[in-house]
Amino acid sequence: MDRLIEAIETKQNPSVVGLDPTEALVPRQVVSSFAEEISEQVEDPSEAPAAQLGVAFFEFNRAIIDAVADIVPAVKPQIAMYEALGPAGIDAYTMTCEYAKQQGLYVLGDVKRGDIGSTAAAYAHHLSGVGADDGAFDPWHEDAVTVNPYLGTDGITPFVEAATSSDKDIFVLVRTSNPSSSELQELELASGERVYEHVADLVEHWGELTIGKNGYSRVGAVVGATHPEEGKALRARMPHTFFLVPGYGAQGGTAQGVAGMFDKDGLGALVNSSRGIIGAWRKTGRYSESMSADDALALVAESAREAAKNMRDDLRAVLP
Repeated sequence: MDRLIEAIETKQNPSVVGLDPTEALVPRQVVSSFAEEISEQVEDPSEAPAAQLGVAFFEFNRAIIDAVADIVPAVKPQIAMYEALGPAGIDAYTMTCEYAKQQGLYVLGDVKRGDIGSTAAAYAHHLSGVGADDGAFDPWHEDAVTVNPYLGTDGITPFVEAATSSDKDIFVLVRTSNPSSSELQELELASGERVYEHVADLVEHWGELTIGKNGYSRVGAVVGATHPEEGKALRARMPHTFFLVPGYGAQGGTAQGVAGMFDKDGLGALVNSSRGIIGAWRKTGRYSESMSADDALALVAESAREAAKNMRDDLRAVLP
């Protein structure tokens, strides 16, 4: 996590922008502006809608990245939004990750993979790329990925190995922000601890051989902003584990609520806001369907920048 911590310290901002575009979050004129161009490029007309959205997603993301790159240290693209479009979406995802890295941002691929053995090792190529050593090709352009721990150590070790060999990181789901997470994560074990607490101990163990100069391992934890008291307790329980904190803003998480997930130096956590930043343009009252595509993207960028600044300032106000 050393590179992530350095990026956070440089920007003096522990926030990350979730790049989770949907058709509803991208202004209509931006999508429609690519209709003619795409229709001339595809061989099968049935491919055009997905291809058009893929290009629109990338241009939308690029506008946001340009607007926030000097404010936030990281972005978190959610791959499901892109996979839904098929190959065109995957192209948009990899282009987004590559562009973000070119702008100096730490890229956290929200891929939530989980399997064992050779399958897990194959998924881990999100981190290690294709090929070996100096000849490796990195098609994903990610600095970290999210991983599901449900299969235990067998499902985590290949990712830890890939992260270690590639100087990258992983974030393991521990206490997620969704309401129904309690159906599993809060179950009480025979020992008296909750499932998420046991997973927390495993995460701390999985990362113990990868602790860097800043005292944090390559194995981070996903801890939802909607569980502030549990998050505070987990911070004490996991002193060497960096937190990714989703659920800020639109899902109800607040700066005051996440403050306990940071360490005494104001480090140890990266707080994610997605819709609150990339969808900020919809709350301005300034959008009109009569706008040009360029004007709509300018509004998206301006609104995202203002929302990112507000989030940064709110977090700074509660941290040491």
